[in-house]
Amino acid sequence: MRFVIIGGGPAGNRAATHAARLGVEVVLIERDVVGGAANLWDCIPSKAMIATGGAVSALGRIAGMGVTDVHGTVDLEVVRSRISTIIGELERSNESILASQGVEVVRGDGRLLDPHTVAVTTASGDRTFDADAVLLSTGSRPRVPEWASIDRDRILATRDAYPPDHLPDHLVVVGSGVTGVEFVHMFSSFGSAVTLIVSRQQVLPQKDPEVAAALEADFLGRGVTLFKGARAVSTEVSAGGVTVHCDDGREAHGSHALIAVGSIPNSEGLGLEEAGVVVDAAGYVPVNRHCQTNLPHVFAAGDLSGKLPLSSVALMQGQNVADYVVRGHTASHRHPNYDSAPSAIFTEPQIADVGLAEADAFAQGRKIRVTKVPFAASSRAVIDNDSRGFVKIITDPATGIVLGGSIVGRHASELISVIALAVTGRLHAADIVESMPVHPTLAEALAEAAE
Repeated sequence: MRFVIIGGGPAGNRAATHAARLGVEVVLIERDVVGGAANLWDCIPSKAMIATGGAVSALGRIAGMGVTDVHGTVDLEVVRSRISTIIGELERSNESILASQGVEVVRGDGRLLDPHTVAVTTASGDRTFDADAVLLSTGSRPRVPEWASIDRDRILATRDAYPPDHLPDHLVVVGSGVTGVEFVHMFSSFGSAVTLIVSRQQVLPQKDPEVAAALEADFLGRGVTLFKGARAVSTEVSAGGVTVHCDDGREAHGSHALIAVGSIPNSEGLGLEEAGVVVDAAGYVPVNRHCQTNLPHVFAAGDLSGKLPLSSVALMQGQNVADYVVRGHTASHRHPNYDSAPSAIFTEPQIADVGLAEADAFAQGRKIRVTKVPFAASSRAVIDNDSRGFVKIITDPATGIVLGGSIVGRHASELISVIALAVTGRLHAADIVESMPVHPTLAEALAEAAE
């Protein structure tokens, strides 16, 4: 059996290595970077910059903990070099693992010629592969609206800012979703003035209003200007900088503008129409619970599948596709439960959530029990001189089963795993309490919220 994968991001990599371990011949086609462009050109660089910004912000906390003469300056060239080193190390690691499993990696643009034939355009010419099964895992790319005149100098797309050539004096960020707020955090930490254009009445419009309010409060405390209820419609560059015009007549002025308004799937040029693979109006490839497209032997995973655009989800999809390709219905794997996948936003404070949201429960008319504990009540948070945020846990009042939760605060991206495990395993709130977290730790707030 030959398994051909187009796209070497998290889903493709995991599918390739897992299928190879199960004894299948695997060909992985990647045109950009082994590890995925969205991962290694967006996610990893942004988190590296956020880590630098977090280190700068930590200096303020350290000053309040008895350490004197605290100061720090960001060197963008060092940051740029560090990001390049990290990406290189991760790509080499991915390539080494694939090679150790006997996966053939082909550099080029892959496409379907017909349902069972994959062609690759490489630097040295075209190649074709007969395929018993195909996985499409080509990911996504940042969306750039027509009105945004990206020049990569004053008006930037997200990939132009990891990091930019120089620190903006005043950055106007368009888009208040996950990517937008992370950019606000990192550049305000670096010392730039920041204006955020928010098309709705809260940042992170898909998140819990209390969570959004906590982040907005932190932004305002940093001096960030919020344009709420304003939708950007055009950009203008002048000698004095950049102006972003909004539909309500307001104008945001800055030295630079950054466009962070979501992503679009990489479904063009894959030969999907020729092969008979169904694509929806937005360019995503619909799949069933096995990640099969309308053609049973053709699968789609990761961002292209239109499910949650999370690397963790893509990894699980990739592994399950490999299981199904090799073992079919005999595989004993679990299918991804998209409703219980945890997610995190690496702002400061961090934000993480999982499972049922409070607002969604109320919209459904569902009875829930909500308990909330502020980190101000945590001895560990007080010791660390950072008591921002809270833990919120949602349970079924009749059974005590954990349905979901949100965390705002330091290490939220790590702590959410406890609630995610409870949601996935249908554990009771009492199970979290009885786990007896170490004292003093931030995890104690989870037990207190569950009690």
